Amino acid sequence: MARDMIVVGMADLNSTKAPGVLTTLGLGSCVGIALYDPRAKIAGLAHIMLPDSGAIQNNSNKAKFADTAVIALVMQMEKLGAKKVSMKAKIAGGAQMFAFNATNENLRVGDRNVDATKMALAKIGIPLIASETGASFGRTVELYADDGRFLIKAIGQGIRTL
Repeated sequence: MARDMIVVGMADLNSTKAPGVLTTLGLGSCVGIALYDPRAKIAGLAHIMLPDSGAIQNNSNKAKFADTAVIALVMQMEKLGAKKVSMKAKIAGGAQMFAFNATNENLRVGDRNVDATKMALAKIGIPLIASETGASFGRTVELYADDGRFLIKAIGQGIRTL
């Protein structure tokens, strides 16, 4: 069966039914949020850049922030027939890409993105079942709507499946 590959850009989100595949490239400090409803075989992927929409004045792009992207992605998936109660989450990214002083909170964007993503998922009751975050390398991910496979590719790190 042919697969439709849908590219999710930075500060973007999208969803698809099986046999579709969602991918996003270049997750550094950004986080890829993968949601999957195994009953409906519907997948959704968001590429978030920042943790909190409340800290930014121009925050109209809901996909850009962890706190708003999770809600927007769930709503989009529900329009395709997914049920929030069936959804599971996997995340990747949140790297510390530069050798800054890691004790400065403002420079720990990757860690803050991961923490905000986990809080946003917990707030709406979607369990986080797998994650690969942190370190100092970028990642590209693919999410398969037929079975929820979440492939993570990184230069020099190989390919892993969550």
